[in-house]
Amino acid sequence: MGNKIQLIDRLRLGFAVSVAKSVTFIVKSLRLGAASVLPGFIARRIEPRLLELLSQQVKNGVILIAGTNGKTTTALLLCTILERQGYRIAHNSTGANLENGLMTALMENSSLLGTLNVDYAILEVDENIVPRVLKPLQPRIILCLNLFRDQLDRYGEVDSISKRWTKVISTLPLETVVIPNADDPTLCYLGQQLPQKVLFFGMNEPEHYLEAIPHAVDSIYCPSCGHSLDYQGVYLSHLGDFTCPQCGFSKSKPTLESGEWSQILVGLYNKYNTLAAVTAAQELGVDEVIIRDAVNNFQAAFGRAEDLVINNKRVRILLSKNPVGTNETIRVVTESTDKTTLLVLNDRTPDGTDVSWIWDVDTEKLVQRGGTLVVSGDRLYDLALRLRYSENSGESKLNLIVEEDLRQAIAIALEHTPDNETLHILPTYSAMLEVREVLTGRKIL
Repeated sequence: MGNKIQLIDRLRLGFAVSVAKSVTFIVKSLRLGAASVLPGFIARRIEPRLLELLSQQVKNGVILIAGTNGKTTTALLLCTILERQGYRIAHNSTGANLENGLMTALMENSSLLGTLNVDYAILEVDENIVPRVLKPLQPRIILCLNLFRDQLDRYGEVDSISKRWTKVISTLPLETVVIPNADDPTLCYLGQQLPQKVLFFGMNEPEHYLEAIPHAVDSIYCPSCGHSLDYQGVYLSHLGDFTCPQCGFSKSKPTLESGEWSQILVGLYNKYNTLAAVTAAQELGVDEVIIRDAVNNFQAAFGRAEDLVINNKRVRILLSKNPVGTNETIRVVTESTDKTTLLVLNDRTPDGTDVSWIWDVDTEKLVQRGGTLVVSGDRLYDLALRLRYSENSGESKLNLIVEEDLRQAIAIALEHTPDNETLHILPTYSAMLEVREVLTGRKIL
């Protein structure tokens, strides 16, 4: 009976994959997009167990990467490291991180019959679907990067997400390795509650502390007893060195000494992405020379501190989709001498329809430095109003330009960017895809 069921599964899987690959060919041939979601949607209708049947074939196991910010960059770095070690990798590199996107990524690396021949599958997963995909994926390693408020209309508060994660992860096999961010109180507590092997990553460089806790902070209360945490210092948002004066909960010791590792790309948030990927790579036994070489020569994923040259001018795209991420990209901008910035705010499904989060962003730091700010996107007037409220009552040095047409907004921003400076573009997710299509002439999704 068992062999018969396996044969039926194999036939159905092969048919589902064949249909999906045909859809992929048609979509790409007609240049309708990257076919990163639709093939998975169709194949799943044919074989509901598709994700499970494909992931079971991954030779050395699935590596699941979850969190609010940094998934794509961390996944790409870890993918780069493992490929340099000689491994074959399946990776949802387009950033399609819901079930259909995960299945499409695995099918891209399979034969027409549904045979998957890869050593690892590195899958970045939307934080809200983690509980749904853990059982079929049975990951070997789970990287928990951070939890910030993001799209409250879809997800709710971070503690509710963490509780769901803890409940499901605790049921996985004991040999599962969980790698949470020690600097995030919610995830640090999660790691301390699990029966599996837990390796923490985090910062231990007090010289990088912020001067004060930012306005857009999420988890400054003890996840164990609810008392206010005492922070020795914070690196970004609520990530930092902390203890609870009431129950004794405190930050776990990270596996790596963060000061011994250089960071990829710009922005301190990318140091966390570096440490997460390196911790996982070391756990998998990758040679340290290979890891360091990959870190030192890393190239950005699309839209994540990605540098382009347009009309002989340098353009840097910094994805900005929630308060914490946007505060960090603003920090990158304000630490530079460049004076032109384009901000693009959309409120589509990938962005979250609630844009009230812009009032938690420290836009004052961007406005007070002056220069030219060009605003566009579906909700450009909301963003323009936020920027006006960020101005001091005195004389303003800000040149605020509001332009509904995105292509024209990009052209204006480029015109205001001197040849020796960089145009920084801070878009939400769907806006980032539009910006890249305008700049590069091709779609990503």
